[in-house]
Amino acid sequence: MRVIVLVTQKGGSGKTTLCLNLAVAGEAAGARCLILDLDPQATAEAWYHDREAATPRLVRATAGDLPRALEAARAQGFSHVLVDTPGRDEPSVAAAIRAADFCVVPCRPTPADMKATPATMATIRRLAKPAAFVLTQTPPRGFRIREAEIGLQVLGPVAPVGVVARNAFQDAQGAGLGIVEFEPDGKGAEEIRALWAWLESRLEKIGHEPQAHLA
Repeated sequence: MRVIVLVTQKGGSGKTTLCLNLAVAGEAAGARCLILDLDPQATAEAWYHDREAATPRLVRATAGDLPRALEAARAQGFSHVLVDTPGRDEPSVAAAIRAADFCVVPCRPTPADMKATPATMATIRRLAKPAAFVLTQTPPRGFRIREAEIGLQVLGPVAPVGVVARNAFQDAQGAGLGIVEFEPDGKGAEEIRALWAWLESRLEKIGHEPQAHLA
């Protein structure tokens, strides 16, 4: 079982949206995914209640619940657990990072978002976990994306797949869907599938390098 933790100390980065969409894409690709919602705002849980499909499963948890929840997920045969964390510094964030096989750090290509990333990466480095930034809510193209990539690479790896700001993400979430279900032939679905495939390749590599740390 692989534990993917989505973490950032900046609200509005699209963290929960990314978590939900990756879980749905993972299920579509044949994985058995569980979403653990550690965020007190419970946005993921609200999406789950709007959803008709039985998968991916979602469970609310706290930092204290986390070890028991992960043990239960393993016993129930989940292949992947995606953990949605609070968008601020809380004990549950460090607990989730400590349990992670890989950390995804969503970041918009804005000065405010990028200034918030060092604190998150400091915790990830302290706990010696592999991680990568994912650029979210980006324009379709332009210099801001490249500038953000260059700036973030000082702190850590940047995923080769970014997620463009698209209304379809919000429309899908409002309907209790992932974008690969809501608009399966759209650009957003293509991005999420590519990001999931990249994550799987990273997890596979880490699985063969148990001592690998953050690059």
